[in-house]
Amino acid sequence: MYYLGVDLGGTNIKAALVDADGAIIKEASTPTKLPRPAEAVCDDIAALCNQLAQGQQVAGIGVGCPGTVDGGLVRYSNNLDWHDFAMGDYLRAKTGLPVALANDANAAALGEALAGCAKGAESAVIITLGTGVGGGVVLGGKLLTGYTGAAAEPGHMVILDTPNAPRCTCGRPGCLESLASATALIRMTKEAMAAHPESALHGLAAQSGGVNGRTAFDAAAQGDAAGKAVVEQYIHYLAVGVANMINIFFPEVIGLSGGVANQGENLLAPLRAAVGPMVFGNAYAQKHTRITTCTLGYHAGVIGAALLAKNGMVYTGCNIENAGYTPTNCAERTALFKAVSEGVTEFT
Repeated sequence: MYYLGVDLGGTNIKAALVDADGAIIKEASTPTKLPRPAEAVCDDIAALCNQLAQGQQVAGIGVGCPGTVDGGLVRYSNNLDWHDFAMGDYLRAKTGLPVALANDANAAALGEALAGCAKGAESAVIITLGTGVGGGVVLGGKLLTGYTGAAAEPGHMVILDTPNAPRCTCGRPGCLESLASATALIRMTKEAMAAHPESALHGLAAQSGGVNGRTAFDAAAQGDAAGKAVVEQYIHYLAVGVANMINIFFPEVIGLSGGVANQGENLLAPLRAAVGPMVFGNAYAQKHTRITTCTLGYHAGVIGAALLAKNGMVYTGCNIENAGYTPTNCAERTALFKAVSEGVTEFT
């Protein structure tokens, strides 16, 4: 049995046919072509899914969508300009398959937790260090989505509550996103360059066509004082955020993804050293959270979405397909999942 995973982005729609272990069988993509109506975007998603499903036994579709997802509804997506769109019902009508939805960062986190850097772990927190800071929390193989479906936004916990803290795109000062994203690292590097005209940062930036997330790390590796200071400050902010997530969830694995995470041990070694003293009871703990980098790359979203479909349709060993009843909308699907999880296997 196969599952279809869809990663809906602002630039491209990526889809893949995935097996039950998270391996990609084949994939396809198409431009998102925003701005346009939600129905037009979903027609293209359905076309990709129908193309990949042709001649295959497909049990369902999972979709990772930017924004706030609540059941089968996209409550709000700033990137897509969608409001209260019944995406699950629409795609089901177009494909004839059950549809499970999640926030795109949550879907990617599920992929890493079940098939990537945290495979085999009981719990994981995935943090993405890109333009912003996103992430997801997976406990016991299930996404933690919260009361409204908008849980697990590590980028918007405040870690620096001072009058001059950088303001986040959400409007609040001092969010992790404003201090530990790649965007924040670039800003800090530019500030250091302005203050230190003698720094090697200038030459490195010129060589690469401008400042990027590698500039400060490369300068620090050359022994440049300004570069070292930027990297140390950046890692301190990231360590505060990571330690907070450990103190709240104490997951088996923290996985870092995104461009900054490509620094590998240049980032991880000092990060682990900084996080340890911030973790409650660290000196006496017999087990410690493993901090590592993610392994699935850009495939995390489609793999996680496909596994969302798989997990959403299987509870206590009972499949929707053999439950004797087919849900026709998101409300019925939710009720069915709840009933199956409680051991009900016959429906009228």
